[in-house]
Amino acid sequence: MPSSSTVRSNAGSTLLRYRIRLQRLFHFSESHSMLLWAAVVGFLGALATVLFRECIYGLQQLLTGHSGSFVAMAKSLPWSMRLLLPAAGGLLAGAILVLAKRVPSSATSDYMEAVAIGDGNIPVRQSLLRSLSSLATVVSGGSIGREGPMVQLAALAASLVGRFTHFSPARLRLLVACGAAAGITSAYNAPIAGAFFVTEIVLGAIVMESFGPVVVASVVANITMRELPGYHPAYEMPPFPPVAGIEILWFVLLGIMAGIAAPQFLRLLAFSKHMFTRTALPLPLRLGLGGLLVGLISVWMPEVWGNGYSVVNSLLHTPWLWWSVLLVLVLKVLATAITTGSGAVGGIFTPTLFVGAAIGYLFGQLLHIVLPDLTSAPFAYAMVGMGAFLAAATSAPLMAILMIFEMTLSYQVVLPLMLSCVVAYFIARSINGASMYDITIKRNRDAQERVRLRGIHMNELIRPADTVLPLTAPFAEISGLFLKYPVKYIYIVDQRNRYCGVVALQDITSCLLEKSETQGKVAADFIRREFLHVVTPEMSLGDALQSFLDHQGERLPVVRSHEDPELLGAVYKTSLLDAYFRLDRSQELHA
Repeated sequence: MPSSSTVRSNAGSTLLRYRIRLQRLFHFSESHSMLLWAAVVGFLGALATVLFRECIYGLQQLLTGHSGSFVAMAKSLPWSMRLLLPAAGGLLAGAILVLAKRVPSSATSDYMEAVAIGDGNIPVRQSLLRSLSSLATVVSGGSIGREGPMVQLAALAASLVGRFTHFSPARLRLLVACGAAAGITSAYNAPIAGAFFVTEIVLGAIVMESFGPVVVASVVANITMRELPGYHPAYEMPPFPPVAGIEILWFVLLGIMAGIAAPQFLRLLAFSKHMFTRTALPLPLRLGLGGLLVGLISVWMPEVWGNGYSVVNSLLHTPWLWWSVLLVLVLKVLATAITTGSGAVGGIFTPTLFVGAAIGYLFGQLLHIVLPDLTSAPFAYAMVGMGAFLAAATSAPLMAILMIFEMTLSYQVVLPLMLSCVVAYFIARSINGASMYDITIKRNRDAQERVRLRGIHMNELIRPADTVLPLTAPFAEISGLFLKYPVKYIYIVDQRNRYCGVVALQDITSCLLEKSETQGKVAADFIRREFLHVVTPEMSLGDALQSFLDHQGERLPVVRSHEDPELLGAVYKTSLLDAYFRLDRSQELHA
């Protein structure tokens, strides 16, 4: 009677056979199937953002009897509630973050790192707890964006889909990128900008193999959002006035101002985080203190609550006194620095748009006073200022241009917007090269510092190789292992654990497609005796990286030496990149 393991292996072989037959029947390549999964992820990403938004509205209604604009909600509350509610929300958010830190996880919860340097695996419990912490901060009036957790939840949904369907690490990373694009699109009603945000910032390159699925996910997410009840654009943009002649120069000057101001804004956020860390307070008390300070500001200026949507919309449609705009700008920046510095989970993308709009509005007012007949209304400068400041802060000018263009749907805005964004980007880069997102900074450093890999060896990066079989392994066991692990190769060893070569998934699928006889066949019948792509313990990180560039795989086998090919384990590309970043940080500390 066959053992249970044999039965499972046979079942796995049958499942693999059916999967291959379906792909052959519908003539699906990996690229085709990726587009279909991107559409699924786009739909789920839109639902995830809607769910988070509805949670915000529901809790707003429960706590204050109002839902919608946080500024209107703050104005409806007595001063004591304005003071205490953010503090209470901060305490609760901090307590939830403490729970999240205690959840064991080997993967990063940051979707950007999961895509850029990870394997696409986003931990579920940690991500949900961090999103819950963000929800507590946002609902209680924290000066932070709600879009960060929305995108995180959309990326988490994509990661779960990919893991359930046993995607390989490379395809899983791309699927998570599609989820992130769906989240951004759903939050800002900007499918093109959402796609470019992911490719320009997260992926770091615009390649059609990745850009196509990301665009599909963005489009499906946008269509889904438009069909769901309660849909409305985040910003209600007025028609952009025609711009010609010398006025173009004023938008260039606005770009220079944004390029100078954006790095200072990022420095302020970093300084606030440093000062809160120096207090050595427990995380709940730190976030509670941050909430209390924001509440204190809101007693006098309720406009600091929330992410700034309502204030920006008001700037675009109603006249403001210059000193009112300046006061709101200063206090809003202070409140945002306090909220993010205290450790709150959330995004600063939307507050960045607010700062750009306020700076542009003030600049437009000044020009309108000096040259009333030669300049457009201040709201035009506010619209371009949003894009310029965003381009300088994110180091992604193309994404910023497309986002503002999609919001306005006006060709009149294109020329001044392009000039301001590009100028702002280069001015900011020339100052210190800072970026809102750590992954952008890491990618720039990687290009400049790759030579540091030389001389570092592979010993500490060796991990056990899970996909190892003996030469005598039967066909059913081979196919079962391919189903269990999303890999392209299984390592084959002899009785003395010496590496003999690999069995390729391609050979197994060919055997199944051709309906060849598999009874009695073993690993030795399919082995590829390749020693070209192997790693040895004394190999430097630089040489190992070159091996990965030649191999285009996610892992390589580690043998004791080419003369003594005992299999010691495997080394993963993610471990290699992690080692590089650890080296980078250690050398910075000793600089």
